[in-house]
Amino acid sequence: MQLTLEFGGGLELLCNSVKVHNVTVDPQDGEEKLTMKKLLSWVRTNLIKERPEMFMKGDSVRPGVLVLVNDCDWELSGQLDTILEEKDVIVFISTLHGG
Repeated sequence: MQLTLEFGGGLELLCNSVKVHNVTVDPQDGEEKLTMKKLLSWVRTNLIKERPEMFMKGDSVRPGVLVLVNDCDWELSGQLDTILEEKDVIVFISTLHGG
């Protein structure tokens, strides 16, 4: 499944300072659907190069990380249970900044 993943608000620093990633992610374990929970696990393993604790807490994103799926807040679509479709755009933005 082709997806576009975008990281902003400083999260791109965890991915070698690359903001936009065009990736291919296949559902695991013979399942037909790819959920956000599975995508986050894939991101932690394949894209996050340092300090994964700044991006994730347990199986989800840390508090303060806004997640948009096709410009819609993932809280409206089921969060970890959100089912992804071909060519979806998922944006991760840190709302926490130092000063």
